[in-house]
Amino acid sequence: MNAKENQMDHVRAFMSNVPLFVGQEQSATIEQIGGLTNQNFKIAIDSGTYVLRIPGKGTEEYFDRNADEQAARICSEEGVGAELAFYDAAKGIQVTRFVEGSVPMSTELLKQDHDMIRRAARAFRLLHTCGRPFLLRFDNFEKMEEYAAILRKYNADLPEGYTEVQKEAEAVREALNANPPPLAPCHNDPAPENLVDTGTRAYILDWEFGGNNDPIWDLGDFAVESAFDDEQDRILLDAYYDGDVPEAMHSRLILQKAMVFLLWTLYGVMQVVYKNLTAAYHFPSWWHYAMDRFTRCQGIMNGPDFERHLEAVRKG
Repeated sequence: MNAKENQMDHVRAFMSNVPLFVGQEQSATIEQIGGLTNQNFKIAIDSGTYVLRIPGKGTEEYFDRNADEQAARICSEEGVGAELAFYDAAKGIQVTRFVEGSVPMSTELLKQDHDMIRRAARAFRLLHTCGRPFLLRFDNFEKMEEYAAILRKYNADLPEGYTEVQKEAEAVREALNANPPPLAPCHNDPAPENLVDTGTRAYILDWEFGGNNDPIWDLGDFAVESAFDDEQDRILLDAYYDGDVPEAMHSRLILQKAMVFLLWTLYGVMQVVYKNLTAAYHFPSWWHYAMDRFTRCQGIMNGPDFERHLEAVRKG
């Protein structure tokens, strides 16, 4: 039996846990459609096309599956995400209906199509203003401490200079906490691959990091993972606020981008510890991913406008 057949048997074993799929494991059309820490498979059966998420190794250590399910249900009902068809919190298995006519967002597509950025901004606005809080609070500084504790447990190596950057992050924390916007339900991991676009609207997928947070974190994270430049940052903010961007929000976005880079530095190192061999975005390894995030965090903190952004956010 070759590797492809082994993988299909593995997927069918997970399908047997889903009532929707039982009896159709052999006849279903199965196609892998990506995934970083998890594996995702597009599955076509008689009743329609779905996406099966199989949880990645080690994810039980840092994901709350009850919170993930609650967030996925809210976003399914609010039209922010794909329709949730099945969830098994004990096993971390999720099945959503495939969004027909959609394509995954990507850095390349977003650079070519600024209207796609605007559709993403409107999807985030719909999420943040839905008025239905998630179960958990996502605080990126607490999350950094959580990840750091896991890495200490495994005696993992961190990038050189990490301690100094972490100290600088305390100044960012103080500025962000000076005039924070109200907490809102947030995705907290909006890489472009976690959004799909139909050409008329965007949907946000995968809610493992879902939690109540500063909504600008979501925008900053999306901008980071989409490799936005300043022009694209401003297009995103302008569409999100419908042309009426509050003063200092651009600076807040920049500071949140720095914190996004720092958090995902630790997350990347965790994937090294867990020997996650799935593709790390466009990087040859998760260590390369972590070092890229760390270097770009340093770039913001060492930039000529860093102190100006801190002061603007402190003043609000």
